[in-house]
Amino acid sequence: MRDAVDEFARHLAAVESRSVHTVRAYVGDVVSLLDHAALMGCGTPGEVDIAVLRSWLAKLRTLGAARASLARRAASARTFSSWAHRAGLLATDVGAQLANPKAHRELPAVLRADQAKTLMTAPGDDAEPTVLRDRALLELLYATGIRVSEVCGLDIADVDRGRRVVRVLGKGNKERSVPYGVPAEKALDAWLRRGRGALAGPKSGDALLLGARGGRLQATVARRIVGAYAQAAGLPRTSPHGLRHSAATHLLEGGADLRAVQELLGHSSLSSTQIYTHVTVERLRAAYRQAHPRA
Repeated sequence: MRDAVDEFARHLAAVESRSVHTVRAYVGDVVSLLDHAALMGCGTPGEVDIAVLRSWLAKLRTLGAARASLARRAASARTFSSWAHRAGLLATDVGAQLANPKAHRELPAVLRADQAKTLMTAPGDDAEPTVLRDRALLELLYATGIRVSEVCGLDIADVDRGRRVVRVLGKGNKERSVPYGVPAEKALDAWLRRGRGALAGPKSGDALLLGARGGRLQATVARRIVGAYAQAAGLPRTSPHGLRHSAATHLLEGGADLRAVQELLGHSSLSSTQIYTHVTVERLRAAYRQAHPRA
């Protein structure tokens, strides 16, 4: 059992290029599954069948697991089963028979366009290096809609300032180019000319955004920065992912093509992007209810 888990983890990381967080989540789910299988009398992964998978999910449900959590764990089981079948550990891909518990998808919280503008100007005109960095971070997140891990992973060479495009390395090491606008360019210019040099040190390397000690800006710090400025500006609680949601919603509200937004966000499936169309419809409904005399 342990050897199977170790091989599965190596496959996810080396072959499928999954992120460290994804590997950790999948491995944790599979360990839980195989522990349950052992309690049911299975001595090897090859003895796991559909009854074991269903029993495992049923047990999690009785312990109070949410539908979204069950859906993710079912996905982990199917991924493991598919790999184990290809690796010769399972005679058949038993996970293919496992129904997917439908997760209830909450509509993402987004800022209005005027609120996003307020957040972009929240750092003010201070010329302190960290403030210049914060302004560049906020503008890039909202202008491009890229993930916080992606913006923190940017190197200086990834920014084509002549065409105002950033080269992003996304999930699964998939590369894409994302444009940004004039406000983000101005914030980047100020940071690179007057801010980055003041924070740069031996650990900086080619990182575009730097932390206070000169190393590459970490995602946890970026989340803290966004949340602090939103709170200071009196805005709803906001995160870098909230800015990603807001950027996608505002693009669609402005008439952008759904496929184009999918490409910009780096979604592998169009269904992941379609949730933002529901957000825009909800806003239209709210405006209709407020303004129409017979609503």
